Amino acid sequence: MIKGIQKYFFQFVILITTQLLIFNNFEFSGYINPYIYIIFILLLPFDLQRSLLLVLAFSTGLLMDIFSGTPGVHSTATVLMAFLRPAVAGVFAPREGYQSGTNPRIIYYGMEWFVKYSVTLIIIHHFLLFYLEVLSFEHFFGTFFRALASAAFTILITVLSQFLIFRK
Repeated sequence: MIKGIQKYFFQFVILITTQLLIFNNFEFSGYINPYIYIIFILLLPFDLQRSLLLVLAFSTGLLMDIFSGTPGVHSTATVLMAFLRPAVAGVFAPREGYQSGTNPRIIYYGMEWFVKYSVTLIIIHHFLLFYLEVLSFEHFFGTFFRALASAAFTILITVLSQFLIFRK
């Protein structure tokens, strides 16, 4: 149990640090802003209590808000993503269901399942995040394109992380 907590704490620290030091400073043409910190919430175990999942999501988003100067934007988007995560996982559940103690990983459920699961949650997160950030529909299509481009890049990094970092 303690080893599991240490593993998740290490993942949390690495993802938040990488987000803050590298990806928050990465901007391509003013449109692509990848948010890899949400990988932490995406890859938590399925059997994690819903209340703990929401607390972890809020804490993760709050930490990003504090360091990014975006009061409540990351927290709101991350909590919504965590709130919808069990429903999304249920929609894409394999016929035999999820094995107890497993995490959402390509190695367990395959590439097709993982892409559907992560794409759905990342798009939900990014669209809410970007529209809350501008708090206006005045530039609806510009914001839409920014959210879509950033989501696509975040999805690419998330899938690649399954092969490079989170193999087990």
